[in-house]
Amino acid sequence: MSKENYYYKYSEYLKNHYHEKVYKLPVNLPITCPNRLEGLGCTFCSDVGTGFEAMDSRVSVRDQLIQTQTYIRSRYKATKFIAYFQNYTNTFMPLEQLMSYLQEAAGIEDIVEIAISTRPDCIRDDYLDRLLHFSMCTHIAITIELGLQTANYHTLKSIHRGHGLAEYIDACMRIKKRGFSLCTHVILNLPGDITDDAIETAKILSVTGNDLVKLHSLYIAKGTEMAKDYEKGSFEICSKTDYFQRLRYFLEYLRPDIAVERLFSRIPEKDAIFCNWQTSWWKLLDEFHTYMAEADSFQGKQCTYMNGPALKHFDRNENDIIKEYSSDNERRKRKI
Repeated sequence: MSKENYYYKYSEYLKNHYHEKVYKLPVNLPITCPNRLEGLGCTFCSDVGTGFEAMDSRVSVRDQLIQTQTYIRSRYKATKFIAYFQNYTNTFMPLEQLMSYLQEAAGIEDIVEIAISTRPDCIRDDYLDRLLHFSMCTHIAITIELGLQTANYHTLKSIHRGHGLAEYIDACMRIKKRGFSLCTHVILNLPGDITDDAIETAKILSVTGNDLVKLHSLYIAKGTEMAKDYEKGSFEICSKTDYFQRLRYFLEYLRPDIAVERLFSRIPEKDAIFCNWQTSWWKLLDEFHTYMAEADSFQGKQCTYMNGPALKHFDRNENDIIKEYSSDNERRKRKI
């Protein structure tokens, strides 16, 4: 990634791995989320989850992939594809059922990767071991996408996320132990979060071995618990300028080799009461690039917090360190 690019784009990441353009094909399974079994789920989540553009879950995996693949082939001349198990929690089902869906996807021509979207509390060793065996046998790469949203555990509780930060860290460790690619989904402007939370989230993602991040600007989907609170005036969404600042600092503290899939959410206008400050995502992207250029900002600019940064103190001349210690001791003696 060059400084002029501001951040490591997902398209560049895919070209580095597959040496050509690769397209994601969304798959919608007839599943739900454990959070919904015990309540209404996350306060921002609608009845259809996040798969607004996906096909009906009653359509088979094979038919969903073939129909979407045919369209993408004809329009973009694409030859390689990722089957993206997108909506709800795709490991929240019996293991054999999950594997049957993956085998169905593996039977489609030119599928080079399967991306599985899930939750940190739905990651377990036996599931991961079977996924690893599947990948080794089919030579199809596996990426696991975890919904975290924020490193602020107070916010996780207030949005009824159903898990904390520990579950996320545990899942990351188990996923990376087996060598899977790891992507985390983040919302930088949830109610209660501030810029410091965006920075801390970038740090957590960087040290837990993420390969990818998918950033979402908060949208308010119709019919959600968050929509009710928003309409009552219980909270305000941060301004576009504030979001740009959070996004800038998130990227500056993010490891420079983590690819960024997106920066802004996309949702059909008919399904939301608020999205992207009533501005198209591509216009926001242009504005943000200008903002980054004016701030002389780029991904990884402040990624200096790993690998014992305080020990740089001892990289100086030994005589200077001795003098500093002596001065410090003298100061403490005078206080006594």
